[in-house]
Amino acid sequence: MDLTFSDADTAFREEVRAFFRDELPEELRRKGELGVAFTKDDHVSWQKKLYEKGWIAPNWPKEHGGTGWTPVQKYIFDEEYGASFAPRIIPFGISMIGPVLIAFGNDAQKQAYLPRILSSDDWWCQGYSEPGAGSDLASLQTRAVPDGDAYVVNGQKIWTTLAQHADMMFCLVRTGTDGKKQEGISFLVFPMTTPGITVDPIVTMDGLHHVNQVFLEDVRVPKENLIGEEGQGWTIAKFLLGHERTGIAGIGASKGQLGRLKRIAAAQKCNGRPLIEDPDFRRKVAEVEIDLLALEYTNLQILAAESAGHAPGPESSLLKVKGTLIQQRLAELLREAVGNRAHPYSAEAMKAGWGNDAPLGPDYAAFLAPHYFGWRKSSIYGGSNEIQRGIIAKQVLGL
Repeated sequence: MDLTFSDADTAFREEVRAFFRDELPEELRRKGELGVAFTKDDHVSWQKKLYEKGWIAPNWPKEHGGTGWTPVQKYIFDEEYGASFAPRIIPFGISMIGPVLIAFGNDAQKQAYLPRILSSDDWWCQGYSEPGAGSDLASLQTRAVPDGDAYVVNGQKIWTTLAQHADMMFCLVRTGTDGKKQEGISFLVFPMTTPGITVDPIVTMDGLHHVNQVFLEDVRVPKENLIGEEGQGWTIAKFLLGHERTGIAGIGASKGQLGRLKRIAAAQKCNGRPLIEDPDFRRKVAEVEIDLLALEYTNLQILAAESAGHAPGPESSLLKVKGTLIQQRLAELLREAVGNRAHPYSAEAMKAGWGNDAPLGPDYAAFLAPHYFGWRKSSIYGGSNEIQRGIIAKQVLGL
């Protein structure tokens, strides 16, 4: 794989950099850099800018609204995106259900859903995990029973990210009980306004409302909302999770956080000199930077394979494991860099930005504790890292 930047690639980088500089509102950039929680309106308004530019779905085929970029251009875009601290593209529509619909949906489903995903007119959530069926996803118990031209769905989903904002859900349901437990799973989509759906918030340890539990009681879903064939849900689920885990690696965002860590370490003092000059701390920064560089090259190889038409395989599990460990390590070092000034924080400040009280230290320290707490979950969601190591051992190493 040739990673030499051509003149065209260099020009493309300048175009991307200029777009972020000119189109990203300063308020959003500052929120992203400090770690203040973005609102739904923040995400949607920014995603619509990307949509208008034609850059919302780099990994989609061009005929469905993708960019047609090369792997190197995707890499450049991801790197500049992370450096900009822009609101991330919410993955459930663009990175997850979108590729599923392109691969498994019929023409009517593609026409109904893909344009509204691209334009951010529909916000999607993921109905996968259940109490007792998180990483062991094949043990899910939510049932979908045929009733005329519909399925009647009953069950409970949990850890449903941003369901409080969602217009649509894609959901794994059990339609059969014969044979292996993976064989009786199907994949449905439905509006969150469908009668019988209740969304209850779960506030996480960073003080924010990211996730929810969703109760499904006699929810009628038309059979035309079945994606693929009945019983094909496990195949579709694995396809979707490959795309999700590749995205969870968050390499561009981690490069942005690495740059932020270096700037903070240069501003902080240790024994009368910048912290970044302390040999022990400098070694820690170098170690995480080396890990990130190695992961970046692995991701580029996977991007090149995707561009050749190959779906993400077990390599996506490697990206997920190492990517989340790097994210957690960066969060640890950011807290370490500011010391005790990272301890006090307010959940309300996380949502609003700043409180009425004077900060106890530099503004960049105020949100590092909740940032650290929030990233603890990254090694669990999308399939816990323990499960991913098992996939790597079995499918890559043949153990």
